[in-house]
Amino acid sequence: MTAASQKIYGENQTKKTKFCRNPFNNIKVFVVCHGLLQLSQLLLSGYLKSSISTIEKRFGLSSQTSGILASFNEIGNTVLIVFVSYFGSRVHRPRFIGFGALVVCAAGFIMCLPHFIMGQYEYDKSVASVYSNMTDICQPHQNQSPGTDQCLTKNQRENKDVLSILFMGQILLGIGGVPIQPFGISYIDDFASKRNSPLYIGILFAVTVMGPGVAFILGSAMLRYYVDIDKLPASEIVLTPSDPRWIGAWWLGFIVAASVVALTSIPYFFFPREMPKEQITEESEESEESAPGLMDVFQNNSDTSDPVSLAKFIRVFPKVLLRTLKNPIYILVVLAQANLSAMICGLATFMAKFLERQFSITASFANLMIGSVNIPGAMAGIVLGGFIMKRFQLSPRQCGAMCLMGMSCCVLLGLPLLFLGCSTQQFASPQADTRLSVGLWHNVSECSAGCGCSGSAFNPICGADGVEYISPCYAGCQGVTFNYTENKVLNYTRCRCITSPGSGGSASPGSCGSGCSHLFLPFMVLSCLAGALASTSQTPSFMLILRSVNPAEKSLAIGIQFMLLRILAWLPGPVMFGSMIDSTCVLWGKKCGAKAACQYYNNNLLRQRYIGLQILFEIGALIFFIAVYCVLRHKDKVKAEDENNPEMEKLNENQENLKVVPCREREAAA
Repeated sequence: MTAASQKIYGENQTKKTKFCRNPFNNIKVFVVCHGLLQLSQLLLSGYLKSSISTIEKRFGLSSQTSGILASFNEIGNTVLIVFVSYFGSRVHRPRFIGFGALVVCAAGFIMCLPHFIMGQYEYDKSVASVYSNMTDICQPHQNQSPGTDQCLTKNQRENKDVLSILFMGQILLGIGGVPIQPFGISYIDDFASKRNSPLYIGILFAVTVMGPGVAFILGSAMLRYYVDIDKLPASEIVLTPSDPRWIGAWWLGFIVAASVVALTSIPYFFFPREMPKEQITEESEESEESAPGLMDVFQNNSDTSDPVSLAKFIRVFPKVLLRTLKNPIYILVVLAQANLSAMICGLATFMAKFLERQFSITASFANLMIGSVNIPGAMAGIVLGGFIMKRFQLSPRQCGAMCLMGMSCCVLLGLPLLFLGCSTQQFASPQADTRLSVGLWHNVSECSAGCGCSGSAFNPICGADGVEYISPCYAGCQGVTFNYTENKVLNYTRCRCITSPGSGGSASPGSCGSGCSHLFLPFMVLSCLAGALASTSQTPSFMLILRSVNPAEKSLAIGIQFMLLRILAWLPGPVMFGSMIDSTCVLWGKKCGAKAACQYYNNNLLRQRYIGLQILFEIGALIFFIAVYCVLRHKDKVKAEDENNPEMEKLNENQENLKVVPCREREAAA
């Protein structure tokens, strides 16, 4: 054995000894830890979307405001993501990931603070119990003021404090998440073997898709508990999750998710800045080549081998950005993905609320359906798309055709969803938006006059006439029957507004419901299939981006892609859907005389606009994929013509000779 061989053998033995001594020098351990961290991070960021409708009801927010809140974490992420590429090779990446995870953890704990600041949740004087429900029935000659200036001022101050805290938490959540995925992927790519690196990164992407599903399942579990479970004994909690006034323990999920993030961040403070390269065979080691990174791109563009300064990075970045955006395939695919991402934003943020309102189901059950049906369907679509690409070795043109077919089928399956839903139940209230509530709303101002009803009352009851009244007081009910054993209301009697023959003017507590539960199953099946078919375009569209750019600029192209998706879809998407949902509200709640969360929507308009906006984005993606396919087909046609043209073949041969002659001359001279 030569001295060089002995040296290499000794180094390998030293590496093996280090692996045995310190598990944090093993890239496989890093992959496991990073998978757990990404899962917990997405669990926390996705949990807000699973509880968005509950937060709206608890703090009286509009859907537009909650949409802005949902997209706010993208602001810090969008601003900082480009500079992550610059600092990526100059810092202790595992440690930065650990610090970022701690910021995410702090954001989670901040998001739950409003629960402890606001105090106990109140039912606006309509608690369904033996002791307090008498305050919400018709009591003549009693004047209940809907609110005072002092109450309004206090309510506005509390809402401002709550929103400030939630927005601060969202910004920190975005900032903390910046280094986690980019640094993790680059760290794995640097120290894993070239053979195993794609496998490890594929595992991380699979976990990324699982995260939102776990978040919705966590939301389903947490919203089954009453919001003030920490402040009231179980015997005093008389509402059930099916009651329209029920507020689930939205804050509890943030504590659980933030705690998990804190635990998964610990190992990152023990990983080294650089670890030994993963052990590979000698044949593979000889063929191993380092993939060009972002710094290589900038060094190639600046014609220097010196380290890239921050000033040079900022100066060169616009040039590379402009060259990338001039690529027709790249920009068309990114625009198609932007439409898909905007659709997904609307689904992820407001789908649970849509199902609640459309089919009269609980928030917990809606989250469970999304987490266990829709998101696994999307995962299956992504896996199927990747399998088809690998099995048939698709060309770029075939990838475009696959995206085109997937989106076409998605649009066809999405169209019937416009007609699968429920109409708004007939409801009675002293006021509603007459433009949107034609045929839905009954004015009860006359029959409930003199009852002294609270302007902010919301305790729905279902009258014997099939009409839902927003409170027993507004139905003119003067009597109530209790079950003293179970401490709950059985019935309301002598209701002046209920004139159904033979009913005696009676009503039962709770909502009448929409009465079309039989449509829920076909709706979920079609929406799951449509989502799965749309997801089949994820892998081929991503590969089109990688194959359409210069190999030295792939990492930058991906960074620009995600930056554009944030700007074009993830930031405005939730706000657009939230504003659209607000436009279908027919009766806004009141708190201290000010507008609170919406109480009733026009379900037909809600379904048409919510599903219609999704289909509009799907059609937009389809149009861009058609353009991609046409460009690719044109390129293939031009290439085929060039290959069949004798003059072009001769020109290519001359060019090859020009390249070969200097090499032969140098060989002869040598």
